Amino acid sequence: MKAYRLREEMNGIDEPPGKVWFWELAAAVIDADRCIQCGTCVAACPSNSIGVNEDSGLPELVKMCTGCSLCWDFCPRGGLRYEALWPPSNAQAANGAAGDEAVAISERSDSSDPYFKITGGPPGDGLGAVLEQYAVRASSRVEDGQDGGAVTALLLALLAAGEINGALVSKPSSDPDEPWKGIATVATTAQEITDAAGSFYNQTMALGALDLSKYALGPKPRLAVVGTPCEIQGIRAMQARRWATGAHRIDAVVLTIALMCTKSFDYEGLILRELRERRKVDLDRVSKVDVIRGRMIVEYRDGSVAVDEPVKAFHHTALKGCDECADFLGRSADLSVGSVGSMDGWTSVLVRTERGQLALQKARSKLDMRGLDDPEALIRLDNLDKRIALKALERPLDPNGPLFIDYEDHVRQYAASDRHAVLAAR
Repeated sequence: MKAYRLREEMNGIDEPPGKVWFWELAAAVIDADRCIQCGTCVAACPSNSIGVNEDSGLPELVKMCTGCSLCWDFCPRGGLRYEALWPPSNAQAANGAAGDEAVAISERSDSSDPYFKITGGPPGDGLGAVLEQYAVRASSRVEDGQDGGAVTALLLALLAAGEINGALVSKPSSDPDEPWKGIATVATTAQEITDAAGSFYNQTMALGALDLSKYALGPKPRLAVVGTPCEIQGIRAMQARRWATGAHRIDAVVLTIALMCTKSFDYEGLILRELRERRKVDLDRVSKVDVIRGRMIVEYRDGSVAVDEPVKAFHHTALKGCDECADFLGRSADLSVGSVGSMDGWTSVLVRTERGQLALQKARSKLDMRGLDDPEALIRLDNLDKRIALKALERPLDPNGPLFIDYEDHVRQYAASDRHAVLAAR
């Protein structure tokens, strides 16, 4: 790899200029324990050379790397300056209200074009670019729905209206040895969407599931993606570049819904060791795992509470790379959703784009909607998230900087930290 041993491994053959190889991504991100398991590298690879290791759940090379550099370029912990994707904030959002002067996240030449132009500009403070903001819940109860079931109700309404023909979501693993583990899936029926209701707190390499070859969705599929902010960052960056992405259909994504997120957790660390082994939680009886108001809540199906502790007690099981994210609010998405800022049983929804606005309108009859209860709560948590990120990042947080970060610059900036590139034996 650059500055390491790639040329030597290539038996003295001169390396073409400008190449970054998967091994370099592995050294700087995966082996350095900074991978956030979003799956962007899998989706970005034009030769389908990157897969997911069955044991570790991390990206791995499954065939020859061509050195195209795209896995590095689009990685939110590698070459992607994710904050450069944030659109300019508007004054109304900063003050906790929306209005006619709200700024759209992106521009499109026509409504049928799946690609975006990144507008750029300083994101400022507040909620970011927001057209509208609501507290929302499903009009009819959604079984196992999280925070009022608003996202499930929205997806069901869009599927019924023909606006989408599938949604990338997380569903429970069918493996009996993996209780309460979410796995990525493309739900194409109302039942599949309903079965995926609720939240999981492990990452799923979700964008790797955008290989749609096993689904009968036709030549022009239209998908919604429900994911963490880092997953939305990867999608938005790839949609801003008209480069081939192999079998993974980034062009099929017509709606992005960001789950407001401060951390994702290692599945074995949180669910198996901390909950099942240390706290003796009977995972077969669990009906809900939730992080709300700074507490980890685990409930049984009979209504009793198995765990109610400060989420800080579980931070040691969080993915290390999550500390470097300052995007709790999912500023790059069409819709941002979460529990913070609304009363119990309601979902906070920030409408960021015209696409998000139209999607919410299509589902209006299936939703109860009112004004957002406490926008300031969102701003406070976002500010805390940024402070943590500024401590963990070894590079400047620069929304006005170039979208891509050079590999050598990254290696130099992280060299003296505990997040430095690691040369693993192969």
